[in-house]
Amino acid sequence: MNFNLLRASIDTRRHVKTINMDGGLLEPSPYSIKAITILDNDGNRLLAKYYDETFPTAKEQKAFEKNLFNKTHRANAEIIMFEGLTCVYKSNVDLFFYVVGSSMENELILASVLHAFYDSISQILRKNVEKRALLDNLDAVFLAADELCDQGIILEADSNAIVQKVAIRNEDIPLGEQTMAQVLQSAKDQIKWSLLK
Repeated sequence: MNFNLLRASIDTRRHVKTINMDGGLLEPSPYSIKAITILDNDGNRLLAKYYDETFPTAKEQKAFEKNLFNKTHRANAEIIMFEGLTCVYKSNVDLFFYVVGSSMENELILASVLHAFYDSISQILRKNVEKRALLDNLDAVFLAADELCDQGIILEADSNAIVQKVAIRNEDIPLGEQTMAQVLQSAKDQIKWSLLK
């Protein structure tokens, strides 16, 4: 195969195009991500965001997730071609993180998105990346996924920037929206600091 055929060429309108295996030109697209999912060690969905119509129904999505989990939960690789899609994944304790792109998507881009997502979750959960901690902080995990990718377009690949955008301090939450545990913890902290002075 001639390597020059795989290089990018520039058309008359100065748009970059790449050549696919059939010899046709493909327009580049910012829509890199088809799905981001987190599954537990039984293959059950904890978080799933699908950004196109590859799997339009929840039933098809869950079937895809189950098949993907069955194919990857014992494998040592990080990248797999599955059902015509490029899937990168990472496991930790009892969680499996997946980022799915098209078969033509660059694996390095998908891997960088996966690592940014995993690292931001690790920071949010204070390096305690396991199912129970994830479920306790599911709101922040959803926010991290939203900061990472929107409609399949990668917004951020820096885990520190994602964590800073997701960070919510208890002091910033109005008293009416705080839970009773947060109010009691805040009162305890104030009493403790007043006694220590």
